[in-house]
Amino acid sequence: MFVDQIRVHAKAGDGGNGCVSFRREKFVPRGGPNGGDGGKGGDIILRADVHTDNLVDFYYQPLLKATRGEHGMGKNMYGKAGADALYKVPVGTLVYRIPAQFLRPPSVEDIPDEPPPKTIISPADCQLIADLSQENQELALCLGGLGGKGNTHFKSSTNRAPRQFTEGQPGEEGFFLLELRKIADVGFVGYPNAGKSTLLGRISAAHPKVAPYPFTTLNPVVGVVEFDGYSRATLADIPGLIAGAHHNVGLGHDFLRHIERCKLLLFVLDAAGSEGRNPIEDLGNLRRELDLYDPTLSQRPWMIAANKMDLPGAEENLMTIRNRFSDKVVVPMAAAHGVGMEEFKRALQSLLGL
Repeated sequence: MFVDQIRVHAKAGDGGNGCVSFRREKFVPRGGPNGGDGGKGGDIILRADVHTDNLVDFYYQPLLKATRGEHGMGKNMYGKAGADALYKVPVGTLVYRIPAQFLRPPSVEDIPDEPPPKTIISPADCQLIADLSQENQELALCLGGLGGKGNTHFKSSTNRAPRQFTEGQPGEEGFFLLELRKIADVGFVGYPNAGKSTLLGRISAAHPKVAPYPFTTLNPVVGVVEFDGYSRATLADIPGLIAGAHHNVGLGHDFLRHIERCKLLLFVLDAAGSEGRNPIEDLGNLRRELDLYDPTLSQRPWMIAANKMDLPGAEENLMTIRNRFSDKVVVPMAAAHGVGMEEFKRALQSLLGL
């Protein structure tokens, strides 16, 4: 299961209460107060981990809790602080706070005769708290409550036997939305069955699913390509886009978000038109969908991989593509047979400046 967006409830630990106690020992009359303070509650901490690739753990554990601090004790003994709860998230996770209006339970007056449609919370409705884009970057999502004070703090010259104490403060609590946006140097963009997964499998050690039917790839797959000079780059195979993807048609917004972090966009085209489409029209539709989803994506550097050059009609379409986009890098290839891979790697290395 691949999960890249999940809602969670976080509750930090409460602080322990202060203690009311008096020193009672033989031959020590009126020993005075000796109640200790309560311990601090544990924090909820998120850490970006390179060994975690999606948010599936939070699908089965959406309640994030930390332990509370222990209460103070006699003999001026402080309560033990609650342990922090550490949760690992993938690098590239955005953390949003969900507004209260999405959490308010409906009143009797709000309930219509028919059940209302299900409300879907989107990041646009929430407040961005943090972007965990660096390895081992941490976020204190909720802070634990401070411990209460024991009666030792309330003694004075006029109050020799205080019985006052304070309770521990409650830990912070809230609902949050976690959204993963894959971080990669190159994002593969193309129609279903254009050969994106085959290409990724040829130039990296990734093993995406490859099959002769549309939407074989149902979640982004990241691979690493090695270049000469001991340099490397990460490649993200984005599930196939279709017309209307910016309106969430097909897989739509589920995976368009993963393109936003890519430095270079690679448009993989079926140069032979084996699916009954024109590669020039495919490229125009793909760029239009990206621009409608996020206008800044049209300013991103991009190149073209003309795939399936081993099929009839590919050479004529390649000439048309090169004439139409003479200012862009166009690499012909047949990924299924490993043809053109070295030229493609050199072009990637040059455009990425590695």
